[in-house]
Order: sequence, then C-alpha cells, then structure tokens
Amino acid sequence: SETVKRLWDEDTANNLTVRVMILGSSPLLVHRGLTESLAGRFEVIPITHWSLAEMRDAFGWALDEFIFYGGYPGAAALINDQNRWSRYIKDSLIETTLSRDILLMTRVDKPALLRRLFELGCSYSGQILSYQKMVGQLQDAGNTTTLAHYLELLEGAGLLIGLSKYAGQMVRQRASSPKLQVFNTALISSQSQLSLEEAKQQPDFWGRLVESSVGASLINGIRGKNMDLFYWVGRNREVDFILKRGKDVVAFEVKSGRRKASLPGIDAFSKEFPVKRKLLIGAQGISIEDFLLASIDKWFS
Repeated sequence: SETVKRLWDEDTANNLTVRVMILGSSPLLVHRGLTESLAGRFEVIPITHWSLAEMRDAFGWALDEFIFYGGYPGAAALINDQNRWSRYIKDSLIETTLSRDILLMTRVDKPALLRRLFELGCSYSGQILSYQKMVGQLQDAGNTTTLAHYLELLEGAGLLIGLSKYAGQMVRQRASSPKLQVFNTALISSQSQLSLEEAKQQPDFWGRLVESSVGASLINGIRGKNMDLFYWVGRNREVDFILKRGKDVVAFEVKSGRRKASLPGIDAFSKEFPVKRKLLIGAQGISIEDFLLASIDKWFS
C-alpha cells in the first residue's frame, strides 16, 4: 500500500492520469492494504465466484454440473476425476484460504475452532442454526461472540456467510440466529465424498445443493450493489431468502422438486411486511436454470 500511495502522489504531482489496478485472490489481504494508507485513493470492484452463465460459456457446463461443482474455473478441467477434483478444492482453495488468507492475516486464538466452524457451515448450508447450537455441535469452550467473529472472517474470505433474519429493524436483525450459506456449492460437494450422480440420487442432499446454489447466486449478485440479503422465519413459517434494495423487498422460496408448491411462508411474511414481488424458484415457478442465468436486478423489475 505504501508503494501504491507513493506512485499515486508522484503521478498527481506530475499531472499524470495513471490508474493502478490491484488484483488479489485474498479479499482480507487486499482490504487491509487499501485501508492502511490509501484513504480516498481507491475504488473496490468486487470479482465474485463464477456464475452459471460464465461456467457454461467457458466450459460448456449444464445446470446439474454447476449445482454440484460450483463456480471455480480452476477446477473445471478436473471434474472427470472426482477424487482429484475434490482434493484440488480442499487443498488448493479451502486450505490456502483458511491458513493463508485468514490465519496469517488476522489474529485467531482458536484456529481449530475456525476450521470446524467452516466445516459445520458447509454441512448446514441453507439451514438456520443458533450460535448456542453451534457451540454444542462444535463441542468447544468458545463463546458465541467468538463464533460470530469467526463467521465474519469466513465471510470476508468469500467462503461462508451467516444471513440475518429480516425484521425491519437493524438491531433485531443483528441479534438473530444466522442462516448459514456458502458462497460456492463446491465447498459442500468436495467434502461430501459423493459423485454428481450419487448426489442426484439423494433428494435431501440434492435439495440442499439446489437451495445453496440459489443462495450463492444471490450472495454473489449483491456484491458491489446497494442490496441486502436476509431470511425470515415466524409462526413456524419460513422464507428462504429476502432481497432488499432501498424500500423494495423481494421474497424467494426455493423448491427442488417438480410438484406444485404452495407458499405459506411468503404469504405469512407479506402480512407483516410490504413485498414488491413474491417468487417461487423451481417446481412450477421460475426454473432453477433461468434464475441462475438472470441478473439480480431483474427481480426488482
């Protein structure tokens, strides 16, 4: 950051309109370098995980391949060798992100807890899990504040996020139990020891992958935009995803099956909050493929 600052100041003094693009696979490292001494001198342009459209155009992937193998272009050439593909995701991507991007850049008092939290988050992607239940699942003496902090670190590294419950009030949103969501479904598949065909034969697992692929698309889609993503639950009803832009709210329900589905969660939610659009993804609604290929701005039009 000091070198970039010096070059910027020299260019400004000499009236040179030079622009510098700083690339990096570690969001935490880039962010730390920018905020150290480059105040007022930078703009962040997020580069997200690859979408279905990008993986299809580059590698000819079909929908099921994207849902299972996710959006890591570096691993695309390895999908015909399941063991090699899985090892690449775990060794070259997950392990390097955890050990280099997080542990070397940030103080983490319990690195083993951070790793187990990541694994737990992948296992429970698409599910709401309170911090107290996480403590019980992880069998660790760490407190809920530590887990919340570690979850923020995993979010900053582009691995796992804990979505807040939509409540219309920021204080209540932050106090809610998080809904765990991976940024890339490959993080789930690579740790499952299942092949694509085996995964498709397990309805519960495949349904979780489908919902996680929709969530990952939304999470990556809002990066760099003035949008927020939540979930909602109340009176034994749940809405998978709540997308908010300004005062506009769009509610999403995801169904991996083909049967006609009712939307009791969205109906209950819309009685408490004004909703611009109610959308069913899958089943008799918008197809999973059409949803993953669409721009996120489309859902507000």
